[in-house]
Amino acid sequence: MSDSDDGSDVLDADLYRRTKALLEPGDIDLSGAIVHTDLTGQEDLEMQELTVDLNEIIAAHAGKGESYIHAGNDDPNFSSNQFQGRSLDDDEFVWECQQLLRDGTFDIVFYYEADVDQAALVDDIRDRGYEVTSVVLEDEELTASEA
Repeated sequence: MSDSDDGSDVLDADLYRRTKALLEPGDIDLSGAIVHTDLTGQEDLEMQELTVDLNEIIAAHAGKGESYIHAGNDDPNFSSNQFQGRSLDDDEFVWECQQLLRDGTFDIVFYYEADVDQAALVDDIRDRGYEVTSVVLEDEELTASEA
């Protein structure tokens, strides 16, 4: 699979396939979103702000109340640039993400429980001005996300 000139495929088919593979059935059903950025490895503060903004969007759609961000560098069970959103009320899983530096800019891969309204969540991310690719197990076709 390759990206097409008309934008009908995802921005990064390899990253899409890898993300989708991580959604494979486990203890909970997961969906995902890949947020594509133009942020470089030198823009740590901007990455942090973006992660906070996306936390708010995903937490609102997950319906688990307010959440906080648990950083990988705070926990030996995580790698650097790996984060989790957890609910304030009971420390329940809301989402997990990896900030991946690819070709000089970051893509952020998020995973969360599949019971969210995926289309509405992706639309809300786009409405904030971010370029995003939706990733769900039911998708048989790769479709592009438009910013």
